Amino acid sequence: MARTRTNRARRDDAQPEPAALARARETARGGLRRLHALQALRCAATLTFAVALARFAGTLIETGRLDGPALALAAGVALLGAGLGARLEGRTADLEAEVGAGLIDAVAARLATMPARAAADLPRGAVIAGLQRHPGALARLVVGHAAARRMMAVGPVLTAGAVALVSWQAALALLLATPVMIVFFALVGGLIRDRAAAQEAALGRLATQFADRVRTLPTILAGHGLARETAKLDRRLEAYADGTLGVLAIAFLNAGVLDFFSSLAIAILAVFLGLGHLGLAEIPGFADLALWQSLLILLLAPEYFSPFRRYAELYHAKAEGEAAATALAWAFSSEEATATDPAPLPDAPGARGLVLPHAGRVPDFCLPETGLVAVTGPSGAGKSTLLRILAGVEAPASGAVRLPESEGWSWASLDTPVPAGTLRDAIADGTPAPPEAVARAAATLGLSADPHWPSGLDAAVRAGAENLSGGQRVRVAVARMLLRPGTAFCDEPTAKLDPTNAARVRQALVAAARSRLVLVATHDPALAALADRRIALGQPDCARDVARDAA
Repeated sequence: MARTRTNRARRDDAQPEPAALARARETARGGLRRLHALQALRCAATLTFAVALARFAGTLIETGRLDGPALALAAGVALLGAGLGARLEGRTADLEAEVGAGLIDAVAARLATMPARAAADLPRGAVIAGLQRHPGALARLVVGHAAARRMMAVGPVLTAGAVALVSWQAALALLLATPVMIVFFALVGGLIRDRAAAQEAALGRLATQFADRVRTLPTILAGHGLARETAKLDRRLEAYADGTLGVLAIAFLNAGVLDFFSSLAIAILAVFLGLGHLGLAEIPGFADLALWQSLLILLLAPEYFSPFRRYAELYHAKAEGEAAATALAWAFSSEEATATDPAPLPDAPGARGLVLPHAGRVPDFCLPETGLVAVTGPSGAGKSTLLRILAGVEAPASGAVRLPESEGWSWASLDTPVPAGTLRDAIADGTPAPPEAVARAAATLGLSADPHWPSGLDAAVRAGAENLSGGQRVRVAVARMLLRPGTAFCDEPTAKLDPTNAARVRQALVAAARSRLVLVATHDPALAALADRRIALGQPDCARDVARDAA
């Protein structure tokens, strides 16, 4: 026993148990003890029922008389076993629901306390599956599968012991079939684990794509891309369906092989017992048995294999639960971003020692009180991330930033929400600006004279801004920014614009920067050329560009 514990400790040291799985096991521990007790009682009731039924049937066949006590015992134990079975199933379902709900609460609490930067970096599919599917898969692993595993270890031993009281040779025959099934479980385990991991990955990709398409549905509709995106989702769905069928195919194969070996073992016992009763063969342990004893062996043989069959039914739950535990690692990570002391704020507005998540270090830079500052660089260099960090929406991996004092801040991008109503309402949303100011902002961006809106500022904006193109949404966001005081953050403000409207946006930003700080993340070289200062990311000469622009 000591050696077994040592080996188990070594395995645990080599490959620590996922935190999500440990949390689920801890939640289920007390309830599992009660489930195991109910399983033991049900097994005892089943064995007692088999003995009583065998005695009743054997006496009836051999003597033609009814064994009243045996019949009464069989009926009473059958009712007791049915009640225990119903209670066991209900307790199992309740405990799985309790574990799943606890994991969902833990994931929700983790999301609520997670830094905005870390939350934004999470794949949407991981979050969706983490709140919907993974807790249930983990609950089935630590409750249903754990109960089946325990019963597979205890049930056959009790059943073989009951058979051995009648014929130890028959009990040995049952035991000899066990290694074959265990070896097959081991062979199938790796295959079904790989299939389950692929299934979870396909679900994550499907959920991520679906969430992204729902978020960008107005743009998809405006670009007439609904059919194309529907086809993409169909392909993802087919991949997930194929993965699910792959897992089920292995599970059915596992159950089929188990049924084959169990049926073969029971048939061999029946042949040996029949030969013994007919006097055609003197097989030790199978000859000279009373009829009720032979019937008892045949009644208990299926019960011996029943825990293996139940375990096979839930074998795929093990693979799915382990894959879910790995997928939920983000929600139960013990690493905290606050493990080190926060960097001191810069003495002047700007950034010091700033490191962007997934993008690396940014050279120190200063920010003016007013002016246009352009953040440039190739895609993936961290332009939008730097903008969100400066706005306080995300936290940096390390370092600190300070903005000039202002009355507030505003954000303009392709994803800026646009409410339903009129164009005037969409521009003035959230601002106390008078109608004249709204009209001036709309005219500056060419919105009041847009040929697509003959009604001008009274033009209707549908729910979700589905009748607005990406360029129109950006211009509405920039117009709204002009009406709000304080620092302005603009993410790709000239994207999806024709040359005329892009020029209008550039001039609007230059004009706004005369009285406040305007920071833009852009690929537009014309807009970057108009900037008073530039922060170039993702380039070897980044530090030199920042120093030169600051000078």
